[in-house]
Amino acid sequence: MNAVRHLLEVDDLDPAQFAAVLDRAREWKEAPREIPHVLAGRGVALVFEKPSARTRVSTEIAVTTLGGHPLYIRGEEVGLGVRETVEDVARTLAGYCAVIAARVFDHGKLEAMAAAVDVPVVNLLSDRAHPCQALADYLTLREHYGSLEGRRVAYVGDGNNVAASLAFGAALSGVELTVASPSGYELDEGVVDGARNLGGAIELVGDPFEAVKGADAVYTDVWTSMGQEDETEQRRAAFDGYQVDAALMDAAGADACFMHCLPAHRGEEVAAEVIDGPRSVVWQQAANRMHSVRALLALLDAGPVR
Repeated sequence: MNAVRHLLEVDDLDPAQFAAVLDRAREWKEAPREIPHVLAGRGVALVFEKPSARTRVSTEIAVTTLGGHPLYIRGEEVGLGVRETVEDVARTLAGYCAVIAARVFDHGKLEAMAAAVDVPVVNLLSDRAHPCQALADYLTLREHYGSLEGRRVAYVGDGNNVAASLAFGAALSGVELTVASPSGYELDEGVVDGARNLGGAIELVGDPFEAVKGADAVYTDVWTSMGQEDETEQRRAAFDGYQVDAALMDAAGADACFMHCLPAHRGEEVAAEVIDGPRSVVWQQAANRMHSVRALLALLDAGPVR
């Protein structure tokens, strides 16, 4: 199997690579003593323009358990595109590190990094995609149900970066995805077309109750993401009626689980009784962020010690 050069979005993997990441993640989760030190003696630059709890901790531990050395770098320390060009920062980091992983506001910065260096670049989150989250999501679904092929996921809320990566992951794994969003907040048409071109069964609807019928999982995210704070009241009004509550979960069916990428705003996009209830798998998702990114890092074409 070919190694992965960059992961800016889930579709940088092919179906075999996607499955391999989930296989390795599950294998090493169950048998941590089998984890190979493929990053021994090498550093991994973790550039964070946007702060995070799960992403930072999960990635640092993943790198460490692969034998590598994670280097957490705040956005203001390098000033991407301000103190130096994105390309110059990336070239500098590539001289020290085997992998550059970055959590940024603008996806274009990741593309500029990937074009400038010969080490792998991993998207830890951008305005366009959240591929490492999607890997954890599909690992969780596979653990919960035993397989992915033919499963149905209903995503209720903003057609954002999380929904986009879910769509590409669905296409690579045989999952059917329905996205319910209010007018003006739908999943980008380019993402939908791209996922469908990969063979994905992606459907967009407006009614959350229509979306969840027969779903194996009901997924949501915050209505207002970091950087959108000035839209908070506008978004609350637009997403009125899109809360995942007990009634919506009941419409999905008794066996449907609830998913959320976190952080969650109880009383907005999800009712407390749902996220804290017995059908919630959100803490399994959160834990799987580390297992899935570790498997991804092991698949990267990181090359020899520099």
